[in-house]
Amino acid sequence: MPIGYLPGEENIGSDASRPKGIFPRVPLQVKRLIYLTSFSSVAYGYLMMSVAAYLPEVGITSGQVGLLLGLNGAALVVTAVPVGLLADRIGRKSIFIWGLAGLSPIMLVYAFTTDFTFLAIASVFAGLAEGAFLSTWNAMIADQTGHGGREEAFSMSFIFNTSSTSIGYALPLAFPALQALTGLDSRGIHSSVFFVLAIVAFISPLALRSMLRHYYDRAEFGKTSIRKIRNLRVILKFSAINSLIGLGAGFVIPLIPTYLFLRFSLPDTYTGPLLALSGITIGLVSVFSPWLARKFGIVRAIVLTQGISTVFMFAIPFMPDASTAAAVYLVRAALMNMGGPLVDTFMMGIVAKEERGVASAINMVIWRLPNSVTTIAGGILLASGQFVLPFIIAALFYVLAITLFFFNFKDVKLKGE
Repeated sequence: MPIGYLPGEENIGSDASRPKGIFPRVPLQVKRLIYLTSFSSVAYGYLMMSVAAYLPEVGITSGQVGLLLGLNGAALVVTAVPVGLLADRIGRKSIFIWGLAGLSPIMLVYAFTTDFTFLAIASVFAGLAEGAFLSTWNAMIADQTGHGGREEAFSMSFIFNTSSTSIGYALPLAFPALQALTGLDSRGIHSSVFFVLAIVAFISPLALRSMLRHYYDRAEFGKTSIRKIRNLRVILKFSAINSLIGLGAGFVIPLIPTYLFLRFSLPDTYTGPLLALSGITIGLVSVFSPWLARKFGIVRAIVLTQGISTVFMFAIPFMPDASTAAAVYLVRAALMNMGGPLVDTFMMGIVAKEERGVASAINMVIWRLPNSVTTIAGGILLASGQFVLPFIIAALFYVLAITLFFFNFKDVKLKGE
């Protein structure tokens, strides 16, 4: 049976199910999928902000922050490919929903303790849950969207996910008022919000389980090993080049709140809203991603946005004050992530439909493995007072990756073009 809804149910890929208006080529069911995932994204944004900006306030060192992020990435690396293979075999829906459901218990751990051992264990399980989600998310969207609408679908996904994640980033902005109102200290407020968001995060898997109850996405049996993947060579080439971005980014991008805290003494009540503003900016500029792809071609659009963003990233550590550094970071994030939906579209367009889950997993593993290692290294560099070197190293790897991507893929056509 092909991927889609059971006989008699809504065919989400049909023209009749495509509403008019904003993102008109994105099927209605895909829009609902994106909307409902936003609840988990809010909780995830708060979690990531807290790891990088709140934990240093309660005695967790920047080196330990890097280790927590590294453990998260290591768990994802070890499990993502087996999970991707399993998703392509038994169906992506179940793996996708279980991945979302795993966020709530992780939030509860942070609600009740700041003990590093328990946080480390939670980081490992967060990597498992993230691997299950990321191995299936892009494939779920691509499976339910025709080739002509994928740029719009991935742009919409990117906009809503970054915007909802930004809400999570911005929550600390309200903490001073909440402390004055409730009499709780900073740790009490943070713990209470973790608890509330654990409940909010569980809305996504519950609602999606109901919405997708008639959705059938089990691929043909037989695609059960790496050796049987028809597009393995191109997947590995794309992922290897993309991993250079991950390697460079790990030195500093996940640690931007830590960098601002150590260099400019900015707590999460400032860096949280900054990340939120960054996410909103990213969401707004991502509207132009499909236009860039049509005007320049998808490969050149990716190279253009990533290349210009690298210049701004290189400039961040040379800014004299927190406000200027933050402004340059916002421009860098907007430009780099404008290419995000295009990278997703390109990846899903160069592999066969039944191999999208494992392709996402392979790309993610090869990206996250060096990223996890260099995040630990970046935390150590920042802890030692090296505030410029991480940015320089990251920029050099970005330049190498962008150059290799262009010369290897400039003539590649997506399947269906």
